[in-house]
Amino acid sequence: MNMKEKITKKLSIIEKEYNVKIIYACESGSRAWGFESQDSDYDVRFIYFHDLNWYLSIEDRRDVIEEPADGVFDINGWDLRKTLKLLRKSNPPLLEWLQSPIVYKIDNYTKLIKNLLPKYYSPGNCYYHYLHMAKGNFRDYLKGEEIWIKKYFYVLRPILACRWIERYNCPVPMEFEILLRKTVDDKELRIKIDELLKRKRSGEELDNAPRIPVISKFIETELNRLAQNKPDKTELKDYSELNRVFRKIIGIGDILDKLDKYCILRQNKHKSN
Repeated sequence: MNMKEKITKKLSIIEKEYNVKIIYACESGSRAWGFESQDSDYDVRFIYFHDLNWYLSIEDRRDVIEEPADGVFDINGWDLRKTLKLLRKSNPPLLEWLQSPIVYKIDNYTKLIKNLLPKYYSPGNCYYHYLHMAKGNFRDYLKGEEIWIKKYFYVLRPILACRWIERYNCPVPMEFEILLRKTVDDKELRIKIDELLKRKRSGEELDNAPRIPVISKFIETELNRLAQNKPDKTELKDYSELNRVFRKIIGIGDILDKLDKYCILRQNKHKSN
């Protein structure tokens, strides 16, 4: 049994255990970013929904499923309602999931969600997310003469994501190499980053070591520049399209459409009388 088959089997077990339907599952971590090492775990993320009775309740219910990480698999997912609320906020991790190059499960319902991306995508909100991530990781890992070398990627990737938003004004792809190729023109810098990428993929230990000057200079310069060029955040869009998709997926969309038409006919008949 290959790894994809093992993951698919685990997802089937989760569906039965929690009585849910998983409509989408993908890789979300270093394997999807393209800078995994040989011992990287599998960061599986999924979107699911319950039966109708689960939603027709006044109880507050847990809207995530989190399986214990075991060093090989890190598997968790979000309920459909939570997913659509986060889509309204243009949540960058969710946008990345929906563009993951490694997909373990997908069905037609996923297309309904993806079709909403153009309406709810906010470049400003995503930019702030990535900039905040880059600043935090830089502060935690890349200060001092000796640094944790592999953490360069955890600062470079969000910086390149901001540059992507500046250039293309669309959701950021997950693949690090695409970001590098499309947002970095400096040849020397690209060569140094490529060298580091090859070292990580080969399984080389990238622990504490002296800073790489050309990469560190780029990071510090870009953090300052990006902080000065932050785009405006956008107001949240309405729920109408999200509600339509939610109702469609949980199976009451057609019923509510017919009910709406019936109510309109009743109102018109009442007015005519």
